[in-house]
Amino acid sequence: MTEPHELTALEQWQALQRGEFSPSELTRHFLARIKAANPALGAFVTVTAEAAQARARHLEEHVPQTAPLWGLPFADKDLQLRAGVPARFGSRLMRDFVPAESDDLVAALDAAGGVSLGKTSTPEFGLPAYTESLAAAPARNPWNPDLGAGGSSGGAAVAVAARLLPFAPGSDGGGSIRIPAAACGLVGLKPSRGRVPAASGIDTLGGLSVGGPLARTVADAALLLDAMITPRGGHPSHPFALRAPGEEAPLLAAAVRGDGRFQLGVMTTSAWDGDYPIDLAPEAMAALDLAVAEFAAIGHGLEETALTPDESYAPAFRTIWQAGAASIPAETEEELLLLEPLTRWLVGRGRALSARTLAEALAALAAYERSFIGQLSRFDAVLTPALAMTPRPVGWYDREDGEANFAQQVRYTPFTSMVNVAGLPAIVLPVLQTEGGLPMGVQLIGRPGGEATLLALGAQLERRLRWQHRVPPER
Repeated sequence: MTEPHELTALEQWQALQRGEFSPSELTRHFLARIKAANPALGAFVTVTAEAAQARARHLEEHVPQTAPLWGLPFADKDLQLRAGVPARFGSRLMRDFVPAESDDLVAALDAAGGVSLGKTSTPEFGLPAYTESLAAAPARNPWNPDLGAGGSSGGAAVAVAARLLPFAPGSDGGGSIRIPAAACGLVGLKPSRGRVPAASGIDTLGGLSVGGPLARTVADAALLLDAMITPRGGHPSHPFALRAPGEEAPLLAAAVRGDGRFQLGVMTTSAWDGDYPIDLAPEAMAALDLAVAEFAAIGHGLEETALTPDESYAPAFRTIWQAGAASIPAETEEELLLLEPLTRWLVGRGRALSARTLAEALAALAAYERSFIGQLSRFDAVLTPALAMTPRPVGWYDREDGEANFAQQVRYTPFTSMVNVAGLPAIVLPVLQTEGGLPMGVQLIGRPGGEATLLALGAQLERRLRWQHRVPPER
């Protein structure tokens, strides 16, 4: 007999609609899996079992089944505020913080009928590309627990890959959805800036960070993304005048149909090439070559392309990364000492920046956005490796030297941050399993507002490779 966690999120929703199990039964099933597996994996930092069970009962009694996520479990990333639930931000500094109000994205997922089971692990304030804070156990990769899950949505990726959740929301300011999705063999979608009203990126520094889904299948990612965009159905409620171009919702149809033939660029250059040595592992190239071969077999046009070098990108992005840490609420020496060395270094560097330096960095990144979009405009989507290396071991990153740590992050994931700067959509897709049993993926970068094209391409590749049926080994 098939267990609920073996079903995709879409299949679980359909089973709920048919009454094959109730939201309460599904909630209890996943809570039991979390209780058994989480101590070894570090996916969750908080489990809200009683609140989840009460929420499931409320849905059964008071919420129409037409709600987009009716009865489906998820979990909040621990950078998001949920009223009455600790929000620790991966930091010892925030260990006692309990918000009185919920964030917009949390409220949107509730309005869509989902059931939050707790909080997933994140690195300190979501700053690094790995999830190994001093405030919690590291998020361990279900394919090999000696390896990390990536970050900053690392706990969310572990939970979905290990079947502790059907899908999960994440946030992505430099790759924080796509990096852990690639490391854990998942689909991860970073939407266009302005696409998700409750996590649009418009109100973040440099417009970098947006909310998006992590899921086992392309259709599951689209299901969650649709609910993020229009949690109550109908038209999205945008709080800003700016928004992403193109179709807003529903995107699930594009993911299910998987129609179309497109012109694809193939690229192994990145915005970091002139400033850091970027070496692509054989496994990364093998994943890219497999995806190219499959897309060619489907009938898409493929053309190699390369980015024009830009010396302004690296110093400008470093400035924004440091400036983003300046507002962390650590004021006294005692509070600063509660921060990890990397975060403390970032806070110091960020607070020492001048207004002129910050303004120049923002202008440089705005110019890069225009250049990047222009260079790729002749393609419907551009294919790159997802990561430059296989998933990194737990403890691989330098904890003391901020410059060395930053270089490690760039070398591991050179293809993600430039997409945030450009405000473009991008999807990571698992395609290959290495001889050591590790997942390797590719990234597709879309045009502004091009989520439907990315989902259609992802569905086509998924149908050929059948990756979604692979399961991490039980340990």
